[in-house]
Amino acid sequence: MSGAVILVNERGGTIGMSDSLEAHTGRGKLHKAFSVYVFRRRRREVLVQRRSRKKMLWPLILANTCCSHPRDGETPREAGERRLKEEMGFACLLDEGPSFVYRAEDPGGRGVEHEHVTILTGEAEDPVIFPDPGEVAEYRWMDTGKLVEDMKTNPDEYAPWFRAGLRIILSA
Repeated sequence: MSGAVILVNERGGTIGMSDSLEAHTGRGKLHKAFSVYVFRRRRREVLVQRRSRKKMLWPLILANTCCSHPRDGETPREAGERRLKEEMGFACLLDEGPSFVYRAEDPGGRGVEHEHVTILTGEAEDPVIFPDPGEVAEYRWMDTGKLVEDMKTNPDEYAPWFRAGLRIILSA
């Protein structure tokens, strides 16, 4: 984990900057993040990725289409569109949705996420996907209803931010 993250308060107001590794270790520091959910077939399917084994936190866990941290001066939407192209290899217009705060400790004891997450959603019927193998081990389209049921049965198979964000999207 390299680079810097934007530290925020519970409302998402910027309070400073931190080294990314420092923000993800110890008790963790609340920082700005975004989660991208790309749907198709009128939201009946969502593009899901299995995180690369190279990821420090939650390696090989199923997660939403992509997620990361905005750079200083970058809006969540700009950051999401940038990372979608970098991580999954395709472009898609994203809509900014609600935000939520969560804190979760990596089950392998490798660190912690404490994030103020902005949800970003998009629609792409059949994009040509070229995932970055340093970020993504595999990907697939999943039926949204079956995904929700599987998350209830096997919650540990899914990243905590993915579960939280999808619940918010589907309850809107």
